[in-house]
Amino acid sequence: MPHSASALPPFPDDVPTHPLLIIDYKLIKARDSHEIDRLWEAATKLGFWYLKNHGVIDEVDAMFEMGAETMALPMEEKMEFEQGDEGMSFGYKAAGANAVDATGQLDTAEFINVAKDDALAYPTPVRRTYPSTVNARMESTIRPFIRRSLDINNTLLDVLNDRLGLPERTLLAKHDMEEWSGSESRVIKNPPPKLREGEHPCVALGAHTDFGSLSFLHNRLGGLQVLVPGVESWQYVKPLPGHAICNLGDAMALFSGGILRSNLHRVVPPPGPQAAFTRWSLVYFTRPGNSVVLRALIEDSPLIRGAVARTPEKNFETGSTSLAWFQRRIRGQRIKNRTGPETWMASRGTEADPAVT
Repeated sequence: MPHSASALPPFPDDVPTHPLLIIDYKLIKARDSHEIDRLWEAATKLGFWYLKNHGVIDEVDAMFEMGAETMALPMEEKMEFEQGDEGMSFGYKAAGANAVDATGQLDTAEFINVAKDDALAYPTPVRRTYPSTVNARMESTIRPFIRRSLDINNTLLDVLNDRLGLPERTLLAKHDMEEWSGSESRVIKNPPPKLREGEHPCVALGAHTDFGSLSFLHNRLGGLQVLVPGVESWQYVKPLPGHAICNLGDAMALFSGGILRSNLHRVVPPPGPQAAFTRWSLVYFTRPGNSVVLRALIEDSPLIRGAVARTPEKNFETGSTSLAWFQRRIRGQRIKNRTGPETWMASRGTEADPAVT
């Protein structure tokens, strides 16, 4: 089972980190103007922030238990529910199924993804079926976590909607609960690196921006790194007990005409003594409805219209639906689909740069 935060060694004091703003969800939910200003600062400068007072601690603990139960299943049983190579994210992903860079280096993480659509429709499967451990926890663990995560992410989206000057509930309409989407929960297991003398640990998850709109992340060990704009080196984000880490994805960068940041990040083994422990993390990804076209909402907001006009070198008219964008990126990172470095680049997001690894 994943260790509790108190049973793990602390994040090393001598490892440089990038400080994130700490946003109080209770104040955001109350529409406190000062806290909304701070959220806006975080969303427009880096696109990452800590979130405290989110109230999802018990649900997070139960999701980690579900993940551990699933990862303990025999490999042949887990592989019956593998994602496959056609662009579906839901289901199990084995370690080594994805590339982490343009050379084709294999990833070291395994994870289980559960579609929001399946969790809310259970016991009727609407997107796919899952391992027995997932089904056993669908109503007691997974559905409550997804519902709470939806409430939080939707509140954040609604606040950003208003700051962008969009008509009421415009962004929520792009994430209609009744439409299928790529929204999903994910529990990730990454074992300690096995290194020969002089070797450097491999990247667990390569440099990327997130596929969708808003990610709600919970982790107890270090390993997440961000590439801050204007800085050439990766910087760790220190996990804080009881705090989630939120970040924006490609869809929000595109909808906002680049006002909101979808920043590059990656995952490496934890630093210092933490490296000896298996790294578990949990995310809920909010993504737009499958039919939603990813483009700047210039007709709906003078603020967005002005941002697009000031950056004519950028293309905010992707011509792609959320589903097509999502499937392209999933397919491109699968190692069995690799034809060369161009496959890796096809899996990257809005801030893709061949020089960044």
